[in-house]
Amino acid sequence: MAHLNVDFHTALKPVKPMHGVGQPPMTGLTFPMFKYLKDAGIPFARLHDVGGFFGEGLWVDIPNLFRDFDANPYDPDSYDFAFTDLLINALIENGVEPYFRLGVTIENYAKVKAYRVKPPKDFKKWAVICEHIIRHYTEGWAKGFHHKITYWEIWNEPDNSRHYETCQTWQGTKEEFFELYTVSAKHLKQKFPHLKIGGYGSCGFYNLTGSDGSFSMSEAATKYFMDFFDAFLKYIRAEEAPLDFFSWHSYDPTIENNRIYAHYARERLDAFGFTEAETSCNEWNPRVNLRGTYEHASVILGNMLMFQDTPLDNAMFYDARLGVSVYGSMFNPLTHLPFPAYYAFTAYQRLYSRGTQTVLQNDDPEVYALAASDADSAAIVIANPTAEEKPLSITCDGTFSSCLITADGKDDEEIPEIPSVLPPFSILSITYTR
Repeated sequence: MAHLNVDFHTALKPVKPMHGVGQPPMTGLTFPMFKYLKDAGIPFARLHDVGGFFGEGLWVDIPNLFRDFDANPYDPDSYDFAFTDLLINALIENGVEPYFRLGVTIENYAKVKAYRVKPPKDFKKWAVICEHIIRHYTEGWAKGFHHKITYWEIWNEPDNSRHYETCQTWQGTKEEFFELYTVSAKHLKQKFPHLKIGGYGSCGFYNLTGSDGSFSMSEAATKYFMDFFDAFLKYIRAEEAPLDFFSWHSYDPTIENNRIYAHYARERLDAFGFTEAETSCNEWNPRVNLRGTYEHASVILGNMLMFQDTPLDNAMFYDARLGVSVYGSMFNPLTHLPFPAYYAFTAYQRLYSRGTQTVLQNDDPEVYALAASDADSAAIVIANPTAEEKPLSITCDGTFSSCLITADGKDDEEIPEIPSVLPPFSILSITYTR
């Protein structure tokens, strides 16, 4: 029995942006699918792995924006912003803030030959290149723009393998990465004190729970991720390098395991003195094998609702691409229509748009629910990620306005009243007037 006792008049904290995405749904150069991001109020799109292998040679990656590393980084003619300009502008036009990863796309076949995942041959020059990319998009440099782009993330998953010679994301030692981060973060923070500079897209903390992250990873591999994290924090603390945010990933299928990881990231940052650093789970996707199902949608929403009640500051689901990959879980690549998972994001937006989380007591730990309100209206959003029907009752201080359900063939379908039973693998959004 899920009994919810809700007090819309007692504020708790702001609703945090847990419904960001990675890899926006690109179909060419006109970006018609971005309307779905706008409609769902997606706050951030993390720009990593954009366009496929090597960023399709066009998008976002440093080697695509600065094609000849021997060129002059102070010369606008050394840069090729053409395609990435189109992408950034389209996101901004649809109300989505880019979360810019400074680095390269994963090279899945790096064990055969690596092209871009080796350390830059000059760390300081790499930092200067990044500086001018930021200037282009935020200060108008090189016929650029004055966009609001808050987060600038240095690299992605440098801890992807203990055996760095065959790593798909960083074929250098961990010490080399620590140095790259330190040199770059110091330079960029000095140039842009108002922006948030951080990293590094950790592979995660599966070792805490004995999970393999759905990747059949060994215990030694998941332990390495943990050791890498501590060594990184120790190094940059000693070097007094800035860390405005720390980003980490999880593909754990278990909602409560992800809660453990969110708390752990905060605890370790605090232990090393980075008490002001934000935490960002900017790649996550539970049970990718469920792509296209209502079960997947309900688990995704359950995770977002859980994340709100952790120290996490924001999250980006991996991912929103329009493609055949199991990770592209929001849109059907054949029809270009939303999968059920998309409606987890529209449901969360009903909380986020109201701004303030309010008191909600829930006596069923298998059901996830949050309430939020503004001056005139309120919402309760509920996820039942179980295969069981769950009897539902709600006590609250609002006047019922509308109810939408996503479950068993219904996609954000309006129903006339609040159901007395939550169907299996379901999402419920209830709005009230105050």
